[in-house]
Amino acid sequence: MPVPRRFDRRLPERDQTRINDRIRVPEVRLIGEDGNQIGVMKTPDALKYAEERDLDLVEVAPDARPPVCRVLDYSKYKYEQAQKQKAARKHQQQITIREIKFRPKIAQNDYDTKKGHVERFLKGRDKVKVTIMFRGREQAHPERGTALLEKLAGELSEVGVVEQSPLQDGRNMTMMLAPSKAILAEAEHGEHAPAEHHADGGEKKPRRQQREAAAAANGKDFHVDPEPEEEAPDEAVQADDETPAVAPDESDADDETPAVAPDESDADTGTDSDDAPTG
Repeated sequence: MPVPRRFDRRLPERDQTRINDRIRVPEVRLIGEDGNQIGVMKTPDALKYAEERDLDLVEVAPDARPPVCRVLDYSKYKYEQAQKQKAARKHQQQITIREIKFRPKIAQNDYDTKKGHVERFLKGRDKVKVTIMFRGREQAHPERGTALLEKLAGELSEVGVVEQSPLQDGRNMTMMLAPSKAILAEAEHGEHAPAEHHADGGEKKPRRQQREAAAAANGKDFHVDPEPEEEAPDEAVQADDETPAVAPDESDADDETPAVAPDESDADTGTDSDDAPTG
């Protein structure tokens, strides 16, 4: 089990390649920067040869007698080695083994469901380990498990091949299925499929450019109207539309009937019979 990184107290791995002053042997077999062998020489002389060319002296074959050293740019050499390892990992194919378990008396619906799982795994380029589990008196009839496995292999012959024939192992019987060559070839073709292209041979373009190209081919001018800007409210127009307040009409004021003042003559002539003294 790998140790979690935060609890790992080990020192980081150091580059074990010996270069320049780390080469302690008395003499080495030197190879020049052009790949031609120069010959066996003392280590200080080889270091001086590399320093004159502003390169590094790298030990490429430490187990040889004498060790083989090469004059090169060590940083560039490490980068090339990392690229080679990356390319090698890219071409490696990781194989995953899936397992599906059956019973000798499995129902048809369950059988169809599990067969679909096996087919999906095979199309995903995974190997499938099919296991028949026997219980009790079922162990006395292993031929039922063999018939079931052969039936499954026959129905999936288009997507998988039998890599390991049915084998009895205690109370279980196993069979290994692997993806067929057609599935592997189809997967490799899908990985290396070229990018999507148009009928004219060009790469796929955005939809706007496609419409422009189609309009140009038909002799039409394709353009998109700019979005209308929001119009600012016209304060002057709104001010003109407003109804002005109506000023009072002076003629109407003249037509009004003034209040009638009391007549003084009536006040002087009028007598009150009740208040008059009796003679």
